Amino acid sequence: MGLARRINVVGNTGSGKTALARRISERLGIPHVELDAIRWGANWTETPDDIFRDRVSLALWGEAWVADGNYSLVRDIVWPRAQMIVWLDYPLRTAMWRLLLRTLRRCFTREELWNGNRESFRVAFLSRESLFLWGLKSHPRRRRDYPALVQRPEYAHLEMVRLHSPREAEHWLDRLMAPKRRGTACRALTRPEE
Repeated sequence: MGLARRINVVGNTGSGKTALARRISERLGIPHVELDAIRWGANWTETPDDIFRDRVSLALWGEAWVADGNYSLVRDIVWPRAQMIVWLDYPLRTAMWRLLLRTLRRCFTREELWNGNRESFRVAFLSRESLFLWGLKSHPRRRRDYPALVQRPEYAHLEMVRLHSPREAEHWLDRLMAPKRRGTACRALTRPEE
């Protein structure tokens, strides 16, 4: 496959989907679409499903974009338009460590995420809405579901890039077409199944 111009970055909570998507966006000079920013309104209000779907459709209308997020609610919009899925399939300990560092940084700096939302220590560590709990629950499901999903006929057009570590992600990104080397194709890193 030639260079993909419509890419969806997926992976476990805390794996670095948004950070990698931003870097791909910069490298290829294409728009970055953060699905969380569309899903979450002010005060952590969840956008109603129909409005979320409409907004995602509009955001991914163009011929080139990199989106990050795993929302099954809009997979039927994102994946048919995408050319490539970049799956950050990191070990759970790696994703949880990265999530811990990110969450502590955000709580300490009071970094605004989107629509005025900020992470709080109480929600992050002491509530049932904790991303740590979500990450623990969703990790085995993603590992089970993604390989089966990409085998479906409606997704046969997708190139799957499965990255098993931040180091693999860096190597893959280094090989991704740099703006001055147009015409070079990117290839998926492959590794035997564990």
